[in-house]
Amino acid sequence: MSLSIRNQLPGTVASVTTGEAMATVKVRLAGGQDITAAITTESVEDLGLAEGDQVRALVKSTEVSLATGPVSGLSIRNQIPGTVAGIATGGAMASVKIDVEGAALTAAITKDAVTDLGLTAGSSVVALIKSTSISLATA
Repeated sequence: MSLSIRNQLPGTVASVTTGEAMATVKVRLAGGQDITAAITTESVEDLGLAEGDQVRALVKSTEVSLATGPVSGLSIRNQIPGTVAGIATGGAMASVKIDVEGAALTAAITKDAVTDLGLTAGSSVVALIKSTSISLATA
């Protein structure tokens, strides 16, 4: 199966915490970072997810926000540090490619945000991803 989602981060399930309807799945990425995905309990069961399983965390580029450093006082727990590898800008939007340890991410943000944040190739950034914006696929 081919997907249009370019952000496909390989990792290993570190833990699964299930609730009545939703579950949180902590995934250790290849670079050692931990991220959390919030998915339905039914999806955990359908995928047969358990600690140690190999998965891919899938994130649409429109769901990746960027900051120029770690952010506190925010409900977004998935904060992945990286370096801007390249920026492609259009009339209103920009595609920012980010190298993170062990993987790469793409963020689709406004051209104005690129300017306001002063982003250029080599800039340090933190990718912010809500746990509800992460889907999981078995490897």
